[in-house]
Amino acid sequence: MKKIIFILLGCLLSYCSHKPEKLPFLGNSIDSGNDTIYPKIQDFSFTDQDSTIITNKTFENKIYVADFIFLSCPTICPKMNAELSQVYTVFKDNPKVGFLSHTIDPERDSIKRLKEYTIGAGITKNWHFVTGNRDSIYSIASKSYYSTAYKDSKEPGGYVHSGGFLLVDKNRFIRGVYDGTNPLETKRLICDIKILLKE
Repeated sequence: MKKIIFILLGCLLSYCSHKPEKLPFLGNSIDSGNDTIYPKIQDFSFTDQDSTIITNKTFENKIYVADFIFLSCPTICPKMNAELSQVYTVFKDNPKVGFLSHTIDPERDSIKRLKEYTIGAGITKNWHFVTGNRDSIYSIASKSYYSTAYKDSKEPGGYVHSGGFLLVDKNRFIRGVYDGTNPLETKRLICDIKILLKE
């Protein structure tokens, strides 16, 4: 087992050594004279599994990873949660890194249900599973994170949503997008968080 862990760490170190020293800013930018203005994550207010109100201030002077899931998802969500758990394991004790998972099914994903899930998954701190007004969640998904989230009775589980992880810096700019179902993308996300922490 230890040998496998060392091999994985070696692969990750090798993978990270080829990364750029600075991450790009993402989103539809606006040119203003000599400056390029990138969009910021809009203000939000949701409630997490501990009944705590989570806002932009929760992540003040922190970077965080955001995604959109729902607990009864029969397709990509279990894989996404498993991949993000690997990232969480690396950074859960770092107070400068947070995690924010929005449920797109607030009718079923109650605070109690989110709490039960996080207990079962061993999530103890720095990862907020939030619920709230459905329209507000869908709006911030599309307008701030450039993600897809909406109801569709024809889809498995009754919803359509993107499977991406979004890396947000301490100034609320998106600095990376990752396929939440791809282990190689998980490695890339871990490396990029390390890069962003050095800015």
